[in-house]
Amino acid sequence: MTATEKFTVSGSQLVEKIKQLIHEGNIRRVRLLHEGRTVIEIPLSIGAPAAAIGILAAPVLAAIGAFAALVAECTIEVEKVEKPK
Repeated sequence: MTATEKFTVSGSQLVEKIKQLIHEGNIRRVRLLHEGRTVIEIPLSIGAPAAAIGILAAPVLAAIGAFAALVAECTIEVEKVEKPK
C-alpha cells in the first residue's frame, strides 16, 4: 500500500529535502513539481542498499541542484510505502 505526501520548499532547500527523503528508506518515488507540472521523477528501488542509492542518485541530485538555482519555490511529491499493520 502506498501513501502520497507533498512538501513545498524553496529552491535553496530542495536538494537537502530530497536527500533527507531518500535516506528515510521507505520512499518508492519522488516527483519534483513546478507550477503543477512534473519536472523530474525519481523512482527509487525498495530494499536497495543505501550506498547504491547514494551512488545512483548523485547525478540526479546534481540536476536537481541546477534546477533549484532557477526556481524560487517548488513542490516535492513523495510516494511512500506503508508497512502492513
